[in-house]
Amino acid sequence: MYVKVTKSGPRKYVQLVEAYRDENGRPKQRTIATLGRLDKLGDELESVVEGLCRITGRSLPDKPAVSFESSRALGDVWALTQLWNALGFEQLRKAFRGTRHSIQIEALIRIMVMNRLTSPDSKLGVLRWLETVCVPGVGSIKKVDHQHLLRAMDALNTQRDAVNDKVTELLRPLIDQELSVVFYDMTTIRAEGLTEQDEELRQYGRSKDGGIRRQVMLGMVQTAEGLPLYHEVFEGNTAEVKTLQPTLKTIIERFPVKRIVVVADRGLLSVDNLDELKQMTLLNGQPVEFILAVPGRRYSDFEPILEPLQRTVFDSADAEVITETQWQEQRLIVAHDPVRAADETAARDARINAIEEEAQRLTEKLIRQDEGKTTRGRKLSDGGATARLYKEVSESSLAKIVRIDLKSELFSYDIDEKALKRARLMDGKLLLVTNVQDLSPTEVVKHYKSLADIERGFKALKSDIEIGPVYHRLPERIRAHAMICFIALVLHRVMRMRLKAAGSEHSPMRALEQLRSIQYHQATLGGSTVTGVSSMSREQLDIFKALSIENPSVGTDNLIV
Repeated sequence: MYVKVTKSGPRKYVQLVEAYRDENGRPKQRTIATLGRLDKLGDELESVVEGLCRITGRSLPDKPAVSFESSRALGDVWALTQLWNALGFEQLRKAFRGTRHSIQIEALIRIMVMNRLTSPDSKLGVLRWLETVCVPGVGSIKKVDHQHLLRAMDALNTQRDAVNDKVTELLRPLIDQELSVVFYDMTTIRAEGLTEQDEELRQYGRSKDGGIRRQVMLGMVQTAEGLPLYHEVFEGNTAEVKTLQPTLKTIIERFPVKRIVVVADRGLLSVDNLDELKQMTLLNGQPVEFILAVPGRRYSDFEPILEPLQRTVFDSADAEVITETQWQEQRLIVAHDPVRAADETAARDARINAIEEEAQRLTEKLIRQDEGKTTRGRKLSDGGATARLYKEVSESSLAKIVRIDLKSELFSYDIDEKALKRARLMDGKLLLVTNVQDLSPTEVVKHYKSLADIERGFKALKSDIEIGPVYHRLPERIRAHAMICFIALVLHRVMRMRLKAAGSEHSPMRALEQLRSIQYHQATLGGSTVTGVSSMSREQLDIFKALSIENPSVGTDNLIV
Protein backbone atom coordinates (compact mmCIF):
# COMPACT_ATOMS: atom_id res chain seq x y z
CA MET A 1 0.00 0.00 0.00
CA TYR A 2 1.03 3.55 -0.56
CA VAL A 3 -0.24 7.12 -0.28
CA LYS A 4 -1.42 8.83 -3.40
CA VAL A 5 -2.56 12.40 -4.16
CA THR A 6 -5.39 12.62 -6.70
CA LYS A 7 -7.08 15.61 -8.25
CA SER A 8 -10.78 16.27 -8.68
CA GLY A 9 -11.27 19.58 -10.37
CA PRO A 10 -9.26 22.26 -8.56
CA ARG A 11 -8.96 20.20 -5.36
CA LYS A 12 -6.44 17.56 -4.30
CA TYR A 13 -7.20 14.54 -2.11
CA VAL A 14 -4.96 12.20 -0.13
CA GLN A 15 -5.81 8.50 -0.57
CA LEU A 16 -4.48 5.23 0.77
CA VAL A 17 -4.12 2.93 -2.27
CA GLU A 18 -3.45 -0.84 -2.54
CA ALA A 19 -1.80 -2.51 -5.55
CA TYR A 20 -2.94 -6.05 -6.52
CA ARG A 21 -3.34 -8.40 -9.51
CA ASP A 22 -6.64 -9.58 -10.90
CA GLU A 23 -7.51 -13.18 -11.80
CA ASN A 24 -5.75 -12.75 -15.11
CA GLY A 25 -2.55 -11.55 -13.38
CA ARG A 26 -2.84 -7.97 -14.54
CA PRO A 27 -1.67 -5.25 -12.03
CA LYS A 28 -4.49 -3.18 -10.58
CA GLN A 29 -5.00 -0.45 -7.91
CA ARG A 30 -7.81 0.07 -5.52
CA THR A 31 -8.51 2.83 -3.02
CA ILE A 32 -8.58 1.56 0.56
CA ALA A 33 -9.45 4.94 2.13
CA THR A 34 -9.64 8.62 1.30
CA LEU A 35 -7.91 10.55 4.07
CA GLY A 36 -9.28 13.96 3.10
CA ARG A 37 -8.49 17.12 1.20
CA LEU A 38 -4.80 17.94 1.10
CA ASP A 39 -5.26 21.62 1.95
CA LYS A 40 -7.28 20.81 5.09
CA LEU A 41 -5.46 17.86 6.60
CA GLY A 42 -2.72 19.87 8.39
CA ASP A 43 -1.85 18.29 11.72
CA GLU A 44 -4.15 15.30 11.00
CA LEU A 45 -1.53 13.79 8.70
CA GLU A 46 1.03 14.09 11.49
CA SER A 47 -1.23 12.05 13.78
CA VAL A 48 -1.70 9.42 11.04
CA VAL A 49 2.06 9.13 10.60
CA GLU A 50 2.59 8.83 14.34
CA GLY A 51 -0.10 6.15 14.54
CA LEU A 52 1.45 4.06 11.74
CA CYS A 53 4.87 4.35 13.37
CA ARG A 54 3.46 3.06 16.65
CA ILE A 55 1.74 0.12 14.93
CA THR A 56 4.89 -0.87 13.07
CA GLY A 57 7.14 -0.20 16.04
CA ARG A 58 9.18 2.35 14.19
CA SER A 59 10.48 5.63 15.71
CA LEU A 60 9.48 9.02 14.40
CA PRO A 61 12.12 10.86 12.37
CA ASP A 62 13.87 13.70 14.28
CA LYS A 63 12.49 17.15 13.54
CA PRO A 64 15.13 19.73 12.61
CA ALA A 65 15.85 22.14 15.50
CA VAL A 66 14.58 25.69 14.87
CA SER A 67 15.55 28.76 16.92
CA PHE A 68 14.83 32.45 16.42
CA GLU A 69 16.88 35.38 17.68
CA SER A 70 15.14 38.52 18.90
CA SER A 71 14.53 40.92 16.04
CA ARG A 72 16.62 44.11 16.03
CA ALA A 73 15.96 47.55 14.57
CA LEU A 74 17.97 48.09 11.40
CA GLY A 75 16.40 50.72 9.13
CA ASP A 76 17.34 53.89 11.05
CA VAL A 77 20.94 52.91 11.84
CA TRP A 78 21.34 51.64 8.27
CA ALA A 79 20.31 55.05 6.91
CA LEU A 80 22.66 56.89 9.29
CA THR A 81 25.53 54.56 8.43
CA GLN A 82 25.00 55.15 4.72
CA LEU A 83 24.99 58.93 5.29
CA TRP A 84 28.09 58.64 7.49
CA ASN A 85 29.94 56.89 4.69
CA ALA A 86 28.53 59.12 1.94
CA LEU A 87 29.83 62.22 3.74
CA GLY A 88 33.21 60.54 4.24
CA PHE A 89 33.12 60.38 8.03
CA GLU A 90 34.63 56.90 7.98
CA GLN A 91 37.87 58.77 7.16
CA LEU A 92 37.93 59.90 10.80
CA ARG A 93 39.77 56.66 11.54
CA LYS A 94 42.84 58.31 9.99
CA ALA A 95 42.84 60.86 12.81
CA PHE A 96 43.27 58.07 15.38
CA ARG A 97 46.07 56.09 13.76
CA GLY A 98 48.66 57.59 16.07
CA THR A 99 46.76 56.87 19.29
CA ARG A 100 47.73 54.16 21.75
CA HIS A 101 44.23 52.66 21.67
CA SER A 102 43.74 49.34 19.90
CA ILE A 103 39.95 49.65 19.82
CA GLN A 104 38.18 50.99 16.73
CA ILE A 105 37.68 54.61 17.79
CA GLU A 106 35.87 55.68 14.63
CA ALA A 107 33.32 52.84 14.89
CA LEU A 108 32.64 53.58 18.56
CA ILE A 109 32.21 57.30 17.86
CA ARG A 110 29.80 56.41 15.05
CA ILE A 111 27.81 54.25 17.44
CA MET A 112 27.54 57.14 19.95
CA VAL A 113 26.60 59.62 17.20
CA MET A 114 23.83 57.32 15.90
CA ASN A 115 22.54 56.84 19.43
CA ARG A 116 22.15 60.63 19.82
CA LEU A 117 19.95 60.67 16.71
CA THR A 118 17.85 57.58 17.36
CA SER A 119 17.56 57.08 21.12
CA PRO A 120 19.74 59.61 22.99
CA ASP A 121 20.91 58.24 26.30
CA SER A 122 23.86 58.11 28.66
CA LYS A 123 26.95 56.14 27.70
CA LEU A 124 25.62 53.24 29.79
CA GLY A 125 22.33 53.68 27.95
CA VAL A 126 24.22 53.23 24.67
CA LEU A 127 25.04 49.67 25.74
CA ARG A 128 21.36 48.92 26.39
CA TRP A 129 20.47 50.47 23.03
CA LEU A 130 23.04 48.27 21.26
CA GLU A 131 21.14 45.21 22.45
CA THR A 132 18.11 46.32 20.42
CA VAL A 133 19.70 47.39 17.13
CA CYS A 134 21.74 45.88 14.33
CA VAL A 135 24.67 48.16 13.45
CA PRO A 136 26.13 47.70 9.95
CA GLY A 137 29.82 47.83 9.18
CA VAL A 138 31.33 47.18 12.62
CA GLY A 139 31.23 43.39 12.73
CA SER A 140 34.85 43.18 13.88
CA ILE A 141 33.79 44.66 17.23
CA LYS A 142 32.51 41.62 19.07
CA LYS A 143 31.62 43.35 22.32
CA VAL A 144 31.27 46.98 23.44
CA ASP A 145 31.50 47.94 27.09
CA HIS A 146 31.39 51.22 29.01
CA GLN A 147 35.16 51.59 29.16
CA HIS A 148 35.39 51.25 25.38
CA LEU A 149 33.08 54.24 24.96
CA LEU A 150 34.94 56.36 27.52
CA ARG A 151 38.31 55.56 25.95
CA ALA A 152 36.89 56.50 22.56
CA MET A 153 35.77 59.85 24.01
CA ASP A 154 39.22 60.41 25.50
CA ALA A 155 40.83 59.67 22.13
CA LEU A 156 38.37 62.04 20.46
CA ASN A 157 39.39 64.84 22.81
CA THR A 158 43.10 64.08 22.51
CA GLN A 159 42.89 64.21 18.72
CA ARG A 160 40.39 67.09 18.72
CA ASP A 161 42.45 69.26 16.36
CA ALA A 162 42.96 66.39 13.89
CA VAL A 163 39.26 65.52 14.04
CA ASN A 164 38.27 69.15 13.48
CA ASP A 165 40.64 69.31 10.52
CA LYS A 166 39.12 66.19 9.00
CA VAL A 167 35.53 67.39 9.61
CA THR A 168 36.44 70.72 8.01
CA GLU A 169 37.86 68.89 5.00
CA LEU A 170 34.63 66.88 4.63
CA LEU A 171 32.39 69.95 4.95
CA ARG A 172 34.27 72.20 2.52
CA PRO A 173 32.62 70.74 -0.61
CA LEU A 174 29.19 71.45 0.90
CA ILE A 175 29.62 75.23 1.23
CA ASP A 176 29.66 78.04 -1.31
CA GLN A 177 33.25 79.10 -1.93
CA GLU A 178 32.24 82.35 -3.63
CA LEU A 179 30.00 83.82 -0.97
CA SER A 180 29.36 82.33 2.42
CA VAL A 181 26.86 83.95 4.76
CA VAL A 182 27.56 82.41 8.15
CA PHE A 183 25.55 82.73 11.33
CA TYR A 184 27.04 82.72 14.80
CA ASP A 185 25.22 82.37 18.07
CA MET A 186 25.63 80.86 21.50
CA THR A 187 23.48 78.80 23.79
CA THR A 188 23.79 77.43 27.30
CA ILE A 189 23.88 73.72 28.17
CA ARG A 190 22.88 72.71 31.68
CA ALA A 191 25.50 70.69 33.56
CA GLU A 192 25.03 68.51 36.62
CA GLY A 193 27.40 67.74 39.50
CA LEU A 194 28.88 69.59 42.45
CA THR A 195 32.54 68.60 42.21
CA GLU A 196 35.25 71.01 41.05
CA GLN A 197 37.84 70.03 38.44
CA ASP A 198 40.99 71.63 37.09
CA GLU A 199 40.16 73.98 34.20
CA GLU A 200 36.50 73.59 35.12
CA LEU A 201 34.03 74.29 32.30
CA ARG A 202 30.92 74.00 34.44
CA GLN A 203 30.31 77.45 35.87
CA TYR A 204 27.29 79.25 37.22
CA GLY A 205 25.82 81.75 34.78
CA ARG A 206 22.58 83.14 33.41
CA SER A 207 20.89 80.42 31.39
CA LYS A 208 19.24 81.09 28.03
CA ASP A 209 16.26 79.20 29.46
CA GLY A 210 16.08 81.59 32.41
CA GLY A 211 17.59 81.62 35.89
CA ILE A 212 21.09 81.04 37.20
CA ARG A 213 22.41 77.52 36.62
CA ARG A 214 25.60 75.55 36.48
CA GLN A 215 26.28 75.25 32.78
CA VAL A 216 28.67 75.31 29.87
CA MET A 217 28.33 77.59 26.85
CA LEU A 218 28.32 76.38 23.27
CA GLY A 219 29.12 78.68 20.36
CA MET A 220 28.31 77.46 16.86
CA VAL A 221 28.74 78.69 13.30
CA GLN A 222 26.26 77.60 10.62
CA THR A 223 25.79 78.36 6.96
CA ALA A 224 22.70 80.05 5.55
CA GLU A 225 21.44 76.54 4.66
CA GLY A 226 21.70 75.50 8.31
CA LEU A 227 24.82 73.32 7.92
CA PRO A 228 26.99 73.42 11.07
CA LEU A 229 30.61 74.37 10.31
CA TYR A 230 32.32 74.72 13.66
CA HIS A 231 31.63 74.72 17.37
CA GLU A 232 33.46 75.71 20.51
CA VAL A 233 32.80 74.99 24.18
CA PHE A 234 33.29 77.82 26.68
CA GLU A 235 33.03 78.15 30.43
CA GLY A 236 29.49 78.64 31.66
CA ASN A 237 30.05 82.25 32.76
CA THR A 238 31.80 83.47 29.58
CA ALA A 239 30.56 86.76 28.14
CA GLU A 240 29.20 86.27 24.63
CA VAL A 241 30.98 89.31 23.19
CA LYS A 242 34.37 87.72 23.94
CA THR A 243 33.69 84.62 21.86
CA LEU A 244 32.93 86.04 18.41
CA GLN A 245 36.42 87.12 17.37
CA PRO A 246 38.34 83.88 18.20
CA THR A 247 35.62 81.66 16.70
CA LEU A 248 35.47 83.71 13.52
CA LYS A 249 39.25 83.61 13.24
CA THR A 250 39.09 79.82 13.29
CA ILE A 251 36.45 79.80 10.53
CA ILE A 252 38.63 82.01 8.32
CA GLU A 253 41.58 79.66 8.79
CA ARG A 254 39.58 76.50 8.10
CA PHE A 255 37.35 77.56 5.20
CA PRO A 256 39.20 79.48 2.44
CA VAL A 257 36.10 81.17 1.03
CA LYS A 258 36.40 84.36 -0.98
CA ARG A 259 33.87 86.25 1.10
CA ILE A 260 32.27 85.90 4.53
CA VAL A 261 29.30 87.83 5.87
CA VAL A 262 28.85 87.18 9.59
CA VAL A 263 25.33 87.45 11.00
CA ALA A 264 25.13 87.50 14.79
CA ASP A 265 22.50 88.13 17.43
CA ARG A 266 22.09 91.04 19.82
CA GLY A 267 24.35 89.73 22.57
CA LEU A 268 27.43 89.95 20.33
CA LEU A 269 27.46 93.67 19.42
CA SER A 270 30.08 95.69 21.27
CA VAL A 271 32.50 98.45 20.38
CA ASP A 272 35.41 96.03 20.84
CA ASN A 273 33.81 93.45 18.54
CA LEU A 274 33.22 96.07 15.87
CA ASP A 275 36.83 97.24 16.00
CA GLU A 276 38.12 93.66 15.81
CA LEU A 277 35.79 92.74 12.94
CA LYS A 278 36.87 95.79 10.96
CA GLN A 279 40.49 94.67 11.22
CA MET A 280 39.90 91.02 10.27
CA THR A 281 40.53 89.86 6.71
CA LEU A 282 40.23 86.60 4.78
CA LEU A 283 43.19 84.75 3.29
CA ASN A 284 42.69 86.69 0.04
CA GLY A 285 42.81 90.04 1.84
CA GLN A 286 39.05 90.61 1.60
CA PRO A 287 37.71 92.24 4.80
CA VAL A 288 35.24 90.33 6.91
CA GLU A 289 31.70 91.68 6.56
CA PHE A 290 29.09 91.57 9.27
CA ILE A 291 25.45 92.12 10.13
CA LEU A 292 24.99 92.62 13.88
CA ALA A 293 21.78 93.38 15.75
CA VAL A 294 21.73 96.20 18.29
CA PRO A 295 20.87 94.91 21.77
CA GLY A 296 17.98 96.51 23.61
CA ARG A 297 20.25 97.79 26.38
CA ARG A 298 21.96 100.04 23.83
CA TYR A 299 18.84 101.48 22.19
CA SER A 300 19.25 104.73 24.17
CA ASP A 301 22.45 105.42 22.17
CA PHE A 302 20.32 105.52 19.02
CA GLU A 303 17.53 107.76 20.33
CA PRO A 304 18.81 110.92 18.55
CA ILE A 305 18.85 108.98 15.26
CA LEU A 306 15.44 107.37 15.66
CA GLU A 307 13.41 110.40 16.82
CA PRO A 308 13.49 112.22 13.46
CA LEU A 309 12.84 108.94 11.63
CA GLN A 310 9.82 108.31 13.84
CA ARG A 311 8.34 111.71 12.97
CA THR A 312 9.11 111.64 9.24
CA VAL A 313 8.91 107.95 8.29
CA PHE A 314 7.35 105.65 10.87
CA ASP A 315 4.41 107.56 12.41
CA SER A 316 2.30 107.37 9.27
CA ALA A 317 3.33 103.83 8.30
CA ASP A 318 0.62 101.18 8.13
CA ALA A 319 2.95 98.39 6.96
CA GLU A 320 6.53 97.34 7.71
CA VAL A 321 9.07 100.01 6.75
CA ILE A 322 12.80 99.40 6.30
CA THR A 323 15.09 102.41 5.98
CA GLU A 324 18.78 103.21 6.28
CA THR A 325 20.98 105.80 7.97
CA GLN A 326 24.55 106.03 9.36
CA TRP A 327 26.09 105.26 12.75
CA GLN A 328 29.82 105.40 13.52
CA GLU A 329 30.67 105.22 9.82
CA GLN A 330 28.62 102.04 9.46
CA ARG A 331 25.28 101.41 7.78
CA LEU A 332 22.42 101.39 10.28
CA ILE A 333 19.39 99.52 8.97
CA VAL A 334 16.14 100.23 10.82
CA ALA A 335 13.04 98.09 10.33
CA HIS A 336 9.74 99.20 11.85
CA ASP A 337 6.64 97.01 12.14
CA PRO A 338 3.65 99.20 13.19
CA VAL A 339 1.45 96.26 14.16
CA ARG A 340 4.12 94.78 16.41
CA ALA A 341 4.86 98.26 17.80
CA ALA A 342 1.21 98.76 18.78
CA ASP A 343 1.08 95.33 20.44
CA GLU A 344 4.29 95.94 22.41
CA THR A 345 3.10 99.40 23.52
CA ALA A 346 -0.29 98.08 24.62
CA ALA A 347 1.27 95.18 26.54
CA ARG A 348 3.68 97.49 28.35
CA ASP A 349 0.95 100.02 29.21
CA ALA A 350 -1.15 97.20 30.65
CA ARG A 351 1.74 96.10 32.88
CA ILE A 352 2.35 99.67 34.03
CA ASN A 353 -1.35 100.15 34.82
CA ALA A 354 -1.37 96.95 36.87
CA ILE A 355 1.67 98.15 38.84
CA GLU A 356 0.10 101.57 39.45
CA GLU A 357 -3.08 99.91 40.69
CA GLU A 358 -1.03 97.75 43.08
CA ALA A 359 0.91 100.82 44.25
CA GLN A 360 -2.36 102.68 44.85
CA ARG A 361 -3.72 99.75 46.87
CA LEU A 362 -0.58 99.63 49.02
CA THR A 363 -0.64 103.41 49.51
CA GLU A 364 -4.28 103.40 50.63
CA LYS A 365 -3.56 100.62 53.12
CA LEU A 366 -0.64 102.56 54.60
CA ILE A 367 -2.83 105.70 54.91
CA ARG A 368 -5.63 103.79 56.64
CA GLN A 369 -3.12 102.28 59.09
CA ASP A 370 -1.73 105.75 59.85
CA GLU A 371 -5.28 106.98 60.54
CA GLY A 372 -5.79 104.12 62.98
CA LYS A 373 -8.32 102.28 60.85
CA THR A 374 -8.47 98.48 60.90
CA THR A 375 -7.36 96.75 57.69
CA ARG A 376 -7.55 93.16 56.56
CA GLY A 377 -4.46 90.98 56.77
CA ARG A 378 -1.11 91.64 58.41
CA LYS A 379 0.03 95.15 59.14
CA LEU A 380 1.95 96.69 56.26
CA SER A 381 5.12 98.75 56.66
CA ASP A 382 6.60 101.21 54.19
CA GLY A 383 9.56 98.87 53.70
CA GLY A 384 7.21 95.95 53.06
CA ALA A 385 5.23 97.94 50.50
CA THR A 386 8.48 98.96 48.78
CA ALA A 387 9.66 95.33 48.63
CA ARG A 388 6.33 94.10 47.22
CA LEU A 389 6.19 96.70 44.49
CA TYR A 390 9.86 96.23 43.63
CA LYS A 391 9.22 92.53 43.09
CA GLU A 392 6.25 93.30 40.82
CA VAL A 393 8.31 95.77 38.81
CA SER A 394 11.23 93.37 38.43
CA GLU A 395 9.02 90.48 37.29
CA SER A 396 7.37 92.79 34.75
CA SER A 397 10.78 93.91 33.36
CA LEU A 398 9.95 97.56 34.00
CA ALA A 399 12.77 98.54 36.37
CA LYS A 400 14.06 101.19 33.93
CA ILE A 401 10.64 102.86 33.70
CA VAL A 402 9.07 102.46 37.15
CA ARG A 403 11.60 103.89 39.58
CA ILE A 404 11.30 102.79 43.21
CA ASP A 405 13.28 104.64 45.85
CA LEU A 406 14.77 101.78 47.87
CA LYS A 407 16.68 104.15 50.17
CA SER A 408 13.67 106.18 51.27
CA GLU A 409 12.07 105.41 54.61
CA LEU A 410 8.66 106.11 53.08
CA PHE A 411 7.03 104.15 50.32
CA SER A 412 7.45 106.03 47.04
CA TYR A 413 7.81 105.39 43.34
CA ASP A 414 7.85 107.36 40.11
CA ILE A 415 7.30 106.78 36.39
CA ASP A 416 10.33 107.85 34.37
CA GLU A 417 8.54 109.55 31.46
CA LYS A 418 11.77 109.93 29.47
CA ALA A 419 12.51 106.19 29.75
CA LEU A 420 8.89 105.37 28.85
CA LYS A 421 9.07 107.64 25.78
CA ARG A 422 12.33 105.93 24.73
CA ALA A 423 10.80 102.48 25.16
CA ARG A 424 7.79 103.44 23.02
CA LEU A 425 10.16 104.85 20.41
CA MET A 426 11.89 101.44 20.15
CA ASP A 427 8.68 99.40 19.96
CA GLY A 428 8.42 97.32 16.81
CA LYS A 429 11.92 98.16 15.65
CA LEU A 430 14.90 96.10 14.61
CA LEU A 431 18.28 97.86 14.42
CA LEU A 432 21.11 96.28 12.42
CA VAL A 433 24.69 97.54 12.07
CA THR A 434 26.49 96.34 8.92
CA ASN A 435 29.42 97.12 6.66
CA VAL A 436 27.99 95.10 3.73
CA GLN A 437 27.70 97.52 0.82
CA ASP A 438 26.09 95.46 -1.96
CA LEU A 439 22.95 94.39 -0.12
CA SER A 440 19.81 96.50 0.04
CA PRO A 441 18.30 97.30 3.46
CA THR A 442 15.57 94.72 2.79
CA GLU A 443 18.17 92.05 1.94
CA VAL A 444 20.13 92.87 5.10
CA VAL A 445 16.99 92.39 7.23
CA LYS A 446 16.20 89.16 5.38
CA HIS A 447 19.67 87.77 6.11
CA TYR A 448 19.34 88.64 9.78
CA LYS A 449 15.92 87.04 10.08
CA SER A 450 17.45 83.86 8.65
CA LEU A 451 19.35 83.68 11.93
CA ALA A 452 16.26 81.91 13.24
CA ASP A 453 17.55 78.82 11.45
CA ILE A 454 20.53 78.55 13.80
CA GLU A 455 18.04 78.71 16.65
CA ARG A 456 16.37 75.66 15.10
CA GLY A 457 19.79 74.02 15.09
CA PHE A 458 20.13 74.69 18.81
CA LYS A 459 16.61 73.38 19.32
CA ALA A 460 17.53 70.16 17.52
CA LEU A 461 20.64 69.89 19.70
CA LYS A 462 18.62 70.28 22.88
CA SER A 463 15.47 68.33 21.97
CA ASP A 464 16.21 65.73 19.27
CA ILE A 465 19.89 65.09 20.09
CA GLU A 466 19.57 65.95 23.81
CA ILE A 467 23.00 67.48 24.29
CA GLY A 468 22.03 68.44 27.83
CA PRO A 469 21.98 68.10 30.68
CA VAL A 470 25.66 67.14 30.73
CA TYR A 471 26.55 64.57 33.39
CA HIS A 472 30.27 64.37 32.57
CA ARG A 473 32.51 66.12 35.07
CA LEU A 474 35.89 66.13 33.32
CA PRO A 475 36.41 69.05 30.88
CA GLU A 476 37.84 66.76 28.19
CA ARG A 477 34.80 64.47 28.38
CA ILE A 478 32.45 67.47 28.14
CA ARG A 479 34.27 68.64 25.00
CA ALA A 480 34.14 65.13 23.54
CA HIS A 481 30.40 64.92 24.29
CA ALA A 482 29.89 68.25 22.52
CA MET A 483 31.87 67.00 19.51
CA ILE A 484 29.72 63.85 19.28
CA CYS A 485 26.54 65.95 19.41
CA PHE A 486 27.98 68.38 16.82
CA ILE A 487 28.65 65.54 14.36
CA ALA A 488 25.14 64.21 15.05
CA LEU A 489 23.78 67.66 14.18
CA VAL A 490 25.72 67.63 10.89
CA LEU A 491 24.00 64.34 9.93
CA HIS A 492 20.65 65.73 11.11
CA ARG A 493 20.98 68.85 8.95
CA VAL A 494 22.21 66.92 5.89
CA MET A 495 19.16 64.66 6.24
CA ARG A 496 16.98 67.75 6.48
CA MET A 497 18.57 69.28 3.36
CA ARG A 498 18.14 66.08 1.31
CA LEU A 499 14.57 65.46 2.43
CA LYS A 500 13.64 69.07 1.67
CA ALA A 501 15.33 68.96 -1.76
CA ALA A 502 13.38 65.78 -2.61
CA GLY A 503 10.08 67.39 -1.65
CA SER A 504 9.54 65.04 1.29
CA GLU A 505 7.30 66.19 4.12
CA HIS A 506 9.27 64.17 6.68
CA SER A 507 11.52 65.81 9.24
CA PRO A 508 14.79 63.98 9.99
CA MET A 509 13.45 62.56 13.25
CA ARG A 510 10.15 61.53 11.66
CA ALA A 511 12.03 59.81 8.84
CA LEU A 512 14.21 57.88 11.29
CA GLU A 513 11.13 56.91 13.27
CA GLN A 514 9.54 55.47 10.13
CA LEU A 515 12.70 53.54 9.22
CA ARG A 516 13.10 52.13 12.73
CA SER A 517 10.40 49.53 12.11
CA ILE A 518 12.58 47.84 9.46
CA GLN A 519 13.90 44.85 11.42
CA TYR A 520 16.80 42.44 11.11
CA HIS A 521 15.86 38.78 11.69
CA GLN A 522 18.01 35.71 12.28
CA ALA A 523 16.88 32.09 12.56
CA THR A 524 18.71 28.77 12.88
CA LEU A 525 17.21 25.72 11.14
CA GLY A 526 18.94 22.38 11.39
CA GLY A 527 22.29 23.98 12.13
CA SER A 528 22.04 26.50 9.27
CA THR A 529 21.64 30.21 10.01
CA VAL A 530 19.26 32.26 7.91
CA THR A 531 19.13 36.08 8.05
CA GLY A 532 16.76 38.56 6.50
CA VAL A 533 15.19 42.01 6.58
CA SER A 534 11.53 42.68 7.17
CA SER A 535 9.50 43.92 4.21
CA MET A 536 9.54 47.66 3.54
CA SER A 537 6.57 49.91 2.87
CA ARG A 538 6.35 52.37 -0.01
CA GLU A 539 6.80 55.23 2.47
CA GLN A 540 10.05 53.74 3.76
CA LEU A 541 11.37 53.13 0.24
CA ASP A 542 10.58 56.75 -0.63
CA ILE A 543 12.58 57.94 2.37
CA PHE A 544 15.64 55.96 1.27
CA LYS A 545 15.24 57.42 -2.20
CA ALA A 546 14.92 60.97 -0.85
CA LEU A 547 18.08 60.50 1.22
CA SER A 548 19.91 59.13 -1.87
CA ILE A 549 20.98 55.95 -0.08
CA GLU A 550 20.61 52.25 -0.84
CA ASN A 551 17.93 50.03 0.63
CA PRO A 552 19.02 47.75 3.50
CA SER A 553 20.73 44.43 2.83
CA VAL A 554 22.39 42.24 5.44
CA GLY A 555 25.22 39.79 5.95
CA THR A 556 26.30 38.28 9.22
CA ASP A 557 29.90 39.39 8.65
CA ASN A 558 29.27 43.13 8.87
CA LEU A 559 26.78 43.56 11.71
CA ILE A 560 26.80 43.85 15.47
CA VAL A 561 24.26 41.20 16.51
